[in-house]
Amino acid sequence: MNSTLIQMTLLIACGAGWRILKPAGLLAEQVRLALTTVVYYLLLPAMVLEVLWSADIGVHSLQYTLLGAGCIAFAMVSIWLVGRVFKFEDKRLGAMILATAFPNVTYLGLPVLEQTFGSWARSVAIQVDLFATAPILFTVGIMIVRHYGEDHAESQKSILSFLNAPPFWAAAVAVGLNLNGMVAPVWLTGVLQKLSAAVAPLMLFSLGLALSWRAVTVRNLPYVTPVILIKMALMPLFAVALISYLNMEERYKAPAILEMAMPSMVLGIVFCDRYHLDSSLYAMAVTVTTALSLVTLPFWHSLLTTG
Repeated sequence: MNSTLIQMTLLIACGAGWRILKPAGLLAEQVRLALTTVVYYLLLPAMVLEVLWSADIGVHSLQYTLLGAGCIAFAMVSIWLVGRVFKFEDKRLGAMILATAFPNVTYLGLPVLEQTFGSWARSVAIQVDLFATAPILFTVGIMIVRHYGEDHAESQKSILSFLNAPPFWAAAVAVGLNLNGMVAPVWLTGVLQKLSAAVAPLMLFSLGLALSWRAVTVRNLPYVTPVILIKMALMPLFAVALISYLNMEERYKAPAILEMAMPSMVLGIVFCDRYHLDSSLYAMAVTVTTALSLVTLPFWHSLLTTG
């Protein structure tokens, strides 16, 4: 895990360095938009198709859904109670709920799991994302940010519109082919593998582009502190307790729990901007939890693999 995180950190640092140096005059936001667009519309669907087509899809897929949904609900309720007790402003509380409840299961979780456990663990990350995190984010998550933020005309879309996205198309096709026993041609497998190989480094580089230490302010510290405690400590601890009731196969437990121990997702900044939540607070939560994950992830990995 330590060796893996050193590699991850260096790739993230490359993105952070680009944000500072601006090679060829290209801003981090411009580069990140281009890279994430390529990943979202081409490389990630190729990986989803490659992995889920040959993945062992079964009872544990439902267990991933139950684990993810349970942990997200726990985190939401916990941070909501904190917000009610301390009477946080709606725009701050909405950003805090997003930052606390939804882990970075793909952009950081996928490469960490792949490097730590092997290529088979990519299936865990993808299934946790597509069967649990993403559906809840684009349904319950959007309802929450609409409630705490400011809705406007361009945001009046169906909460199920997330299904109209390349990764979900790829997942539907892959699961259909998988369950029908279709075997991928060698030439297609080779193409998908080459496209998939670019996903992890580009995701980590893009994550580095998104991090900004300028967002870290003393003013936001009282709001980020409960986010850190719940996201980095209580949420994975709850996952450990919950997974004991799911009868999951032993080898899947550690990767699944590590997914729940990931820092705040980067995508949430888009929702904060769109619905006028506290974007600077969310950006600080992403930056700080990502930095802390370099310490907490080895801790959870050690606990799960030696316990």
